[in-house]
Amino acid sequence: MSALFDPVTIRSVTFANRIWVSPMCQYSAKEGVATQWHDVHIGSFATGGAGMIMMEATGVVPEGRISTTCLGLWNEAQQERLKPIVDFAHSMGTKIGIQLAHAGRKASCLPPWSDHPMASKEEGGWECVAPSAISFGGKYPVPRELSKEEIKDLISAFAKSAARAVEAGFDLVEIHAAHGYLIHQFLSPISNQRSDEFGGSFENRTRFILEIAKAVRQVIPDSMPLFVRISASDWLEDGWTIDESVELCKLLKEVGVDLIDVSSGGTSTGAPVPVGPGYQVPFAERIRRESAIPTCAVGLITEAKQADQIVQRGEADAVMMAREFLRNPRWPLQAAKELGAEVSWPNQLLRGKN
Repeated sequence: MSALFDPVTIRSVTFANRIWVSPMCQYSAKEGVATQWHDVHIGSFATGGAGMIMMEATGVVPEGRISTTCLGLWNEAQQERLKPIVDFAHSMGTKIGIQLAHAGRKASCLPPWSDHPMASKEEGGWECVAPSAISFGGKYPVPRELSKEEIKDLISAFAKSAARAVEAGFDLVEIHAAHGYLIHQFLSPISNQRSDEFGGSFENRTRFILEIAKAVRQVIPDSMPLFVRISASDWLEDGWTIDESVELCKLLKEVGVDLIDVSSGGTSTGAPVPVGPGYQVPFAERIRRESAIPTCAVGLITEAKQADQIVQRGEADAVMMAREFLRNPRWPLQAAKELGAEVSWPNQLLRGKN
C-alpha cells in the first residue's frame, strides 16, 4: 500500500494525500495583485490531484517582496483577487495555503529573466532592510539595519497578512523563515550581527521568528494549521546549523506551529551545498524525530517511489515538490497509477486515466 496517498489531518484540516505543491515564485503580479497567470498556474495543480498547494512567497509589506512583480497581501485588493484562486482549488478538493514572507536584504529585484538583477528607483525598486547592514553580496546593495520599532511593526505586518489570508479563505498559513530571506537573516550569525535583544545568542536570534509565530497564531483560527519553512542549515561552519534548527523547532511547536517545512541554504552564494536527489530529507527526518513535530521534506524529490519511501520510512509526514510540478502539473495522477493507488480524477480529464 502507498503511504503517499494516505490522508493526513492537521488540526481540523484533512489533506487527501501527502503530495504537496511547494511555493514557487512566478514574478507575475502587478502591484502585489495576482493576475490571470496565477489563475492558470495554481489551477493546473488543483486539477492534478495534489493534496495541498502552497502559493508563492507573498510580501507582508511592499518592501518585503523579493521582486517588483511578486505577490503581496497587505491590502484589500490583493486579498480579494486571491479568493477565486482559493475557491477553484477547493472546488477540485484540494487544500491551499499561502506563504507569508519578507525578503529583507534580498528584496527589490527584477524578474530573473531581466537583463539586470536589481530594480532601480525608476523601475519601482526600494531601499532594502535587514537585521544588520551586511550585503548578501554580488550586485545586492548594503541594506539598512532595522530599528527595534521597525521590527515590532514587521511582526504586526505578518499578523495582519495572516488575518487577510483567513478572510481570503486559505486553509493554512506558512511563515517563510528560509532561503536567506529576512527571518532567516535574523537566525543566521552570518547576516545578524546585532548587539541588542534580536542578535547575538541563539535566544536573541530566534526571537523574531518566535514573536511572528505567536502573533500569527493569535489571529488565525485555532482550527487552522500553521506551518513554518526553515533552512535547516546554512551549510557553512560559522552559520546556522541543524542542531540549532532542532532546538528552534521545539520552541516553534510550543507556540502553536504544527509542521516544519524543511529546506536549507540561501544565506550565502558560496555555500558548498551537496545537491542531489533527496539531499535535504535527512534534515526533515532529524527534526521530526528530535523535535517531535511533523515535517515536510523538499529538494529534488522527483520519483513516485522515492516520495513514497520518504513517507513510508517516517522520514517526513509529506513531501513538497516544485520543479517536477512545473514539468508535469498532474504528477500525482501519474504517481497514483505507478504506485497502484486509486485517486479520483476530474471528470473533464477522465479520458486520460487509462
